[in-house]
Amino acid sequence: MASTGSVVGGIVSVLVVVAALYYVRQPPDAILRDRLEKVLLSLLKAEKKASLASKPRVAVGLGACQDAFVDGLELFDRYNLTPPALSAHYDSIHDHQELAQMFAYFFNHGAAAERYMDNITLFRDLMDIVYKMPNARFELGGNAPVMANRFAAEGCNVLLGAHLSTGLKEVMREGITVTGDEIEEDDIHLILEYPRQSSWGKYISPRANRFIIHSDRNNPSLNSLESFSGMLRDFNPSLVVVGGIQMMDNFPFSAGERESRLRLLQQMLVSIPAEQKTHFELASFTEQALFEEVLRYIVPYMDSLGMNEQELPNLYSMLHGGKITLISDPVPRVATVLDHMRKVWATLQKADTGGSKRRLSRLHVHTLAFQAIMTKKDSGWKNTMSAAAKASLTANRHVCGSPKIDLGKATVLMDDSFSTSRKEGSSRIPFKENRPVSCWEEHDYEICIAPVLVCTEVRQTAGGGDNISSAGLVLQI
Repeated sequence: MASTGSVVGGIVSVLVVVAALYYVRQPPDAILRDRLEKVLLSLLKAEKKASLASKPRVAVGLGACQDAFVDGLELFDRYNLTPPALSAHYDSIHDHQELAQMFAYFFNHGAAAERYMDNITLFRDLMDIVYKMPNARFELGGNAPVMANRFAAEGCNVLLGAHLSTGLKEVMREGITVTGDEIEEDDIHLILEYPRQSSWGKYISPRANRFIIHSDRNNPSLNSLESFSGMLRDFNPSLVVVGGIQMMDNFPFSAGERESRLRLLQQMLVSIPAEQKTHFELASFTEQALFEEVLRYIVPYMDSLGMNEQELPNLYSMLHGGKITLISDPVPRVATVLDHMRKVWATLQKADTGGSKRRLSRLHVHTLAFQAIMTKKDSGWKNTMSAAAKASLTANRHVCGSPKIDLGKATVLMDDSFSTSRKEGSSRIPFKENRPVSCWEEHDYEICIAPVLVCTEVRQTAGGGDNISSAGLVLQI
C-alpha cells in the first residue's frame, strides 16, 4: 500500500504539470494581461482605502507658463537642424549648434532636462515653426499651476501664486484662487518630446522623455512671490508647496538679484506656522551656485521633498561632494533609489538648518517603473501606502492622457522581487500582484514602494512629476 506521503507527492506533481501546461498553452499576451489586471485592481483598492474627509487647503507657488508640446525630431527636421557629430552639455543655449549638441546629450540618455535659451531670436524662430505644426499642443504649464490644477481636481481648495494671462486663467479649475496680477503674455516653454527607441542620426533614446527650453522673462525673478506671501496667512493652508525655482538656473541676473529674491522666499517660509506642512518640488538644476542657494534658503524649511530619478542623484551628489550630476540611470533599480534616499534622509536630518525648526519628514521619488515614498513615523503624514498607489496610478493616467487606465497600453517594468539595498545580505521583497504596494519600517521611518503601470502609448511626459507628486501629497495631509 502506498504511503500517504507518496500519494500527496503524486498529486502535487500532477498539479504542477497541469499548471505548467496551462501557462504554456496561454499566449504570452494573455498571461501579461492577467497579471496587469490583478495589479490594477489591487492598486485601485489601495488608492480607495484613504479619502479626503474635508477639502484641504493647499497653497502652491511660484510662477506659470504656457507649454508648447511638439515632436522634437519633427521640429528639428522643419528647422533643418541636423544631428551633431558629438553631443555636449552647456549651462544655457546660445545658438543652434549648442541646441543640437545638448538635445543629443540628453536624448541619448533618455533623460529629462530643462534649459534656458538666452538667444531670444533663436527661440522665436523655433516658435514660429511650432505655430505652423499641425500636431503642436498648447497647454497650461509651470510646476505651480499644474500642481494647483491636480490638487483642485482631487478636491482641495487652492491658493496659486502666479501671474496668468486671461487665457491661462480660463483653464484653471474651480476652487483655485490666483494671487498675482493678470499679464498680457505668458512665458512659453517649448517641450521637445520623443518616444522610446526613436533615433536622431546615431543617437537613440532608451526611453520616452522630453527636453524643455525656455526664454522666460517673468518666472526667473519669482514675480508672484510678494502677492503669494501676502495672502498666505489669511488663506491658512494645511500645506504650502514651492516649485519653479529651476527657472532661475543660468538666468542673467544682475549682481545679487537672485540671492535677494531667494532670501525673500526664505522669509516667507520662516513665517509659516509649524503645524502647516511644507513641500518643495525639485527640478533639473545645472548651476551649482543656484543649487547651493536652494540648499541654504529653501530645503531647510521643508517637511517634504519630491523629485524624479534624475533629480535624486543630483541632490545626493550635491549633499555628498558639492557637485552637479547631469545624467544618471533613466530606469534605476529600487535598491539604488532606496540607498540614495536613505543617505539624503540621514544627511538632511543632521544638517545645519540655519535656525529652521523643521526637519525632513517625507521623501517622494517618482520613477518610470515605481513610486517610492519615505515618511517619518508619528510626523503627521498619513496613508503612505494609499499615497504610493495613487501616485502610481496618476503616472499612467497623466502620461496616457486618460483618467481610465487601458491595460492594452500598459506594462510593468518591476522584477518579480527587488532588493531593499545594494549592501550585501540585504533582504529581497517579492512583487505580489494581489498586494503590489510593499511597505515596511526602518529606524524612524516607513517606506512604501508601488509599481507603475507604465504607459506604452505616450501622450505627454511633461508635467508628469507635478501631477504625481500632488496626487501623492493629497492623501497624506
